[in-house]
Amino acid sequence: MECVSLALFLHVSLLPSVCIVAWLSFLQHRVTVQPIEQRFPYLRGRFGIVVPLDFIGSMSNRWSYGFAFGAITPSLLQLFSDTYVPLHVPVWAKVFVYLLGALEVGVAYMPFFVCLSTPNQAFGGVMGLLYTLAWLIVRLWDIATCPGGQVLGDYEKLLIQWPCFLCLSFLMGRFVCMVVKDIRNHFQIQSEEVKEEMLAQSHQFQYIQTLLRRPPEQLMKKSWFRRKVYDWDPYFKFPNRMIGTAVISLIGLYTMTLGDYGLSGYVFSKLVSLSESLEQLAQSCNGSNNTFITVLPYVEEFGHVAKRTWFITIASTSLTSVTYTFHVLACYRKHIRRLWAGDRTFLPEKFHKPTSAISVAAITRYSGWQIAFTLWGYLIMHFVQFTFAMLFVYLVVLPIQKGGFLSWFSNLAIILLTIFFVVALVVVQIVLVQIFFLQDKLSPEDKQKPLALNNRKAFHSFNYFFFFYNVVMGLSNCILRLVNSCIVGTWLVSRIDRTIMQRGYERLDPGYCTWVGMITADHYHSNPIMVCFCHLLLKQTAARQREPNTYSQFDNIDCPAGSRVCTRWLLFYTLLKNPGLILLRKRRRHTQDLRALAWAMTSQIEGTGSPVSGVSDIPQFPVSQDKNTQD
Repeated sequence: MECVSLALFLHVSLLPSVCIVAWLSFLQHRVTVQPIEQRFPYLRGRFGIVVPLDFIGSMSNRWSYGFAFGAITPSLLQLFSDTYVPLHVPVWAKVFVYLLGALEVGVAYMPFFVCLSTPNQAFGGVMGLLYTLAWLIVRLWDIATCPGGQVLGDYEKLLIQWPCFLCLSFLMGRFVCMVVKDIRNHFQIQSEEVKEEMLAQSHQFQYIQTLLRRPPEQLMKKSWFRRKVYDWDPYFKFPNRMIGTAVISLIGLYTMTLGDYGLSGYVFSKLVSLSESLEQLAQSCNGSNNTFITVLPYVEEFGHVAKRTWFITIASTSLTSVTYTFHVLACYRKHIRRLWAGDRTFLPEKFHKPTSAISVAAITRYSGWQIAFTLWGYLIMHFVQFTFAMLFVYLVVLPIQKGGFLSWFSNLAIILLTIFFVVALVVVQIVLVQIFFLQDKLSPEDKQKPLALNNRKAFHSFNYFFFFYNVVMGLSNCILRLVNSCIVGTWLVSRIDRTIMQRGYERLDPGYCTWVGMITADHYHSNPIMVCFCHLLLKQTAARQREPNTYSQFDNIDCPAGSRVCTRWLLFYTLLKNPGLILLRKRRRHTQDLRALAWAMTSQIEGTGSPVSGVSDIPQFPVSQDKNTQD
């Protein structure tokens, strides 16, 4: 049987994907209705904007969205390879092809997200279930017809795609729950009150409550896991963006680790067969080429050492990358909590107030950049660890195996003695300054001496003689500084929450700029204090709007004579309760009579109270001094 091309199904799935999104958009109502829609009453307010995923403030269905991101990981990783490009295009046009490919993947997998976020749970659940089932069937058929590969053997595709199957199965279960829940609510006998949409989440309210309480006198004793490994926070939730990014990063690391293991095993097996062919060739020469025969054992030894070292560093690099993925989440929570508390000391001064455009754009860039940094960081870190492991084997392990520990240590002692002498002189300088060239403590309770010189002449002589030695020692420290910078930079290339540039040049690190902009935007949009304040403000505003109006008792008056009678009655009632407004009316014919009437009514109200009983609850209107006040 021929293998089913997933790329072909990806192209074919664009049509049903667009149809599902169009149907959900038709069911979505817009608040603003355009004038042209008045001609089509049935389409009035239809075709609203369907939001696939709220990347900022949404905290609902976080793991459902996470599994949806996991389902699209195979197609997303395919964008990194040249196999996705279906056409032969010039080199300069490949960037546009990749842009179209990314857009195609986004459209093809959009139903996973819009069916989860749509308020039409029944229709969204049915469409999402059918679309997810189609993708699951196609992937299973692809494995059944073409299970094996050249790298991992007969079960290559199953080993690579089982996380995708798990995510698709979870999504199917989620869509089934959505349909069942909507049907149960629809046929439920007792009518349920529609819950008001909450601007603030429950964990944000709980966080505000902890700020208003007094701190406990005794701190709660934490377990070893919370003290050493991970301390969870019940008042903090990671947004959908962070969970989806972590899921794709972990699945991508798993895929790259399998590919690295299988490809390296395939390459090393070819190298072994090549070395065996070279050995047979050397034996056929009957010793005519002694140099080739002498070098061949070293080549075999190098291949054997490199194979073991490569597989060991695969495990260490994978573990380090997975640790980095979870550590980035912990750093995100730590940085956001510091921003909530108003602490920006952990940020460089240039990043204390990033521009609004950069911060909002950073939210768009973060997820893609974090995934790319994680995957490329795995490859770079693996190469660095492999290099250092090979140096350790050839400088430590093999010399001990061949010559013994004493012979190796005797050679190492010379190097250690030189390093010890250099470090000792640095320590001697600090000790001499501490003892002879600093003044005594101002108080016995001080931990260190003050920064005040003593024995100045001796210090100047001391500084002069050590000047020449420090010039020589500065050369080795310069090389050491460069090596440390390269090691740390390559080791932390996937850590987007830390800059690999030195102080003052942080803006040259685009990954760190994206991180700072992203946490700043999240701080402004998800700060619990601000969100809860806005929630209470909107709640009070809605409550005031629901309060009965002063003239609500006249709303249901049936005026057979027309609205003019009702208007005149309301005018009379207003002037009766506010006689001072009579003097401010624009149209007045008998000024003296009106003034007399106003004076009489005012005197009556001030002396005996309101002339009309039962209406004292109506507030008095303020008297304006504007002569042009109309009726």
